[in-house]
Amino acid sequence: MRRVAIALNLYGMAYEHRPWSVFGDADKIAPFNPLIRMPTLVLDSGDALIESAMILDYLDERAGDARAMIASGGPERRQALKICALATGLADKAVALMYERVMHKEKSPQWVERCMGQVERVLNALEADRAARPTPYWFGDAIGHAGIAVACALRFARGASGDFLVDALADARRP
Repeated sequence: MRRVAIALNLYGMAYEHRPWSVFGDADKIAPFNPLIRMPTLVLDSGDALIESAMILDYLDERAGDARAMIASGGPERRQALKICALATGLADKAVALMYERVMHKEKSPQWVERCMGQVERVLNALEADRAARPTPYWFGDAIGHAGIAVACALRFARGASGDFLVDALADARRP
């Protein structure tokens, strides 16, 4: 949801934000998105776009190739989409770890270890990829979807896990 709101603001596109919760407002979301997930963008036509990547693709199309925050094709687009996928996967793992921590009486050490390993590998891959790029932003001189996705995922992971994720990663990196 954050990625979409940031893109809408950077593109200067007007929108109405409804701060619905997938838990508390499921009945309001379901008519637009049977997955009861956010973000959901309802177009003037009544059509609903139901996933961040789909919404961002639509916004880029509306903004036009010259303003789009991702390459329209080729290796640069695939590289940016890979960074976005790694970032969203990182956020998914943060959610999985949060649910494990707060919703399960008995924790699964194997599950936590697996998720933490995935988080650490993603962070290492993102760090290496960014370090290899000389530009001010991930893919050039302006912010793009890849950089936004990483920033949002890192912020979300920290918020969702509190110090749990930070402490676990620090423990994993100690000799």
